Amino acid sequence: MTTISTSQPAETCTAACAPTGAAPALSVAEAERTAVVLKALADPVRLRLFAEIAAGPSETCVCDLPDVGVSQPTVSHHLRKLREAGLIDSERRGTWVYYQATARGQEVLRVVQSLG
Repeated sequence: MTTISTSQPAETCTAACAPTGAAPALSVAEAERTAVVLKALADPVRLRLFAEIAAGPSETCVCDLPDVGVSQPTVSHHLRKLREAGLIDSERRGTWVYYQATARGQEVLRVVQSLG
């Protein structure tokens, strides 16, 4: 077990812990938008589907998506979450739905690829 030393009184603060006056790194709205994207990509199946769509040609037919080991209704659920996060758009043409990455999705793909 680790013991924390409390030899200094709590009210003693150095300049390092004083407010800097600088703007926060993320506003509340930016943090909320970023959290939606991170939640959408936190699932490995969604991440694989997103990467396949975003790295593919200008658009990808749902019929051309690789098998990701889950049922079709589950794939549809994951694609909906990616759309809600603003990472992909879709267009229905007859029986098939075609997906493409949004501009934001392309930016996110570059960041994701830099992490790997």
